[in-house]
Formats: sequence, C-alpha cells, structure tokens
Amino acid sequence: MNSPLLEVENLSITFRTENGLVEAVKRVSFSLEHGGSLAIVGESGSGKSVTALSLARLLPVPPAEYAGGSIRFEGRDMADLSPREVRSIRGGGIAYVFQEPATSLNPVYTIRSQIAEGIRLHRPDVRDVDAEVAKWLGTVGIVDPEKRMRDYPHQLSGGMQQRAMIAMALSCRPKLLVADEPTTALDVTIQAQILAELRRLRAEFGMALILITHNFGIIRGLCERVAVMYRGEIVETGETQNILENPRHPYTQALIACVPRLGSKQKRLRTIDYNWEEIKK
Repeated sequence: MNSPLLEVENLSITFRTENGLVEAVKRVSFSLEHGGSLAIVGESGSGKSVTALSLARLLPVPPAEYAGGSIRFEGRDMADLSPREVRSIRGGGIAYVFQEPATSLNPVYTIRSQIAEGIRLHRPDVRDVDAEVAKWLGTVGIVDPEKRMRDYPHQLSGGMQQRAMIAMALSCRPKLLVADEPTTALDVTIQAQILAELRRLRAEFGMALILITHNFGIIRGLCERVAVMYRGEIVETGETQNILENPRHPYTQALIACVPRLGSKQKRLRTIDYNWEEIKK
C-alpha cells in the first residue's frame, strides 16, 4: 500500500503577540493521497490559511511557532529538512494559488518573467522557457498567450490575473496544489470559470488539491473530502457528499445553512451566532 502524499498529525501553531501567546491551530490532523482532493472549510479566522501556509513552512518564525505535531510530505518530515530542501519543495512539490492575485503578482515584472523564474528554478531541463510559459498560459485559458505573457499584472483583468497565478503554480509541475480562497475577489461568472479550470486541470495532470474556502457552495464536484475548521480545530471530516447531505456537527450544520439557495422563500440569510453554546442548541 502506497503511503499518503501528505500527512499532518496533531499540528499546533502559535503566534506571539503583545497580548501573549495565541494558539491559531490546535492539534490538527489530516492526510491526502496522491491525486486526492480535500476542502478545508471554515469562517475567516478559523485557522484555514495558517494551516495551508504551514504545509510548506511559509509562516515567518517568529512570530509564528510550530508548537507541536508533524507535517510529512512524501514521507519526509518537513521539520527535519534543510532550508534548501524546503525551498525545493515549495513550487516543485507544493504550489500555492492565493486569493488576491493583484497582491501576489509583482507589479514591476511581466507575467513571463514571474512564471519563467519558477520554471528555471524547478525545471532546469526546459530549454525554451518562453514556449513553456506560453504553453501554460494557454493551458489555463488565456487567449493569445505569446502576447499576454509580455504584459504586466495591471494590464490583466482579475480573472486573467488569477489564471496567470494558476499557470505559474502548474508550470512547476507540483504534486500538490493549495488553492487558498482562489475565487474570493472575482465575480460569480469568473468564479465558476476558475473552479471549472481547477477541476479540469486536476483531472488532466493528476495532481492533489487542497482547497481553502469559507463557502460550502463551491466544493461539490471539486473535492472528494472535506474538513471543517472552527477556532483552530477540525471539528468534522468526511466525504464531501456525506457532509453536505448529513452534517453531524452543529457548526457544520450552521455553515451549510448560511449558503444562499435559489428558490428559497427565506427572507433573511442565516447567520452564525458566535456564542458557541447557542450554536450547539
């Protein structure tokens, strides 16, 4: 039996602040098979992004501190790797797509320069870098990629910027793509297009996917499993279809109830009471 691509066991992460130690992630555990998919769902501040950034040790230490547990990628404990070994995994092993492409892309470099940098670092065997950049831009649905790769980020729409970010991540041929709220800043039509691209590209290249989101409405058909986070802890996990149809934890039930539904006669959207005792009723 093959070992999982990613294993996270009892991961705890704290931050040192002026008001003392803050425990952002508490004893989180999950695993992901090669080619598998997992959605981590929860409200803002629940620890989703901190968990995602920790996978490739992207959190600055200090103020962050890996207070306990382990992260194993392809059987190797990330804590035991040298800085150079960790850098080789970033991009080439675990790639990221973030929610604000305008702030993730460097405004003073062309799209070509930014994608080419990762290709040269993680795939030094590629001889025609320009052709490779154009190929990946075309793969994610950008028309006339040979021309658009010469553009600067501000010359692209929000949807095209996000596609360029996905092309940048995929050009390194990662085994795991972490998409952190990849459609938050986009309108609903572009959101649907980006999610469809992620679904298609995952099927085409066989990579594993972790999708970070607060919205249960976008994970059906994209992720096989889901983990629900609340206040830094995973409170429920299981197959996506089962969770959507039969949520067992009160917080999961509340999150699903917040999703707007076409045809609903309910005049006000459901909100979550931050009093945990109220949520449990």
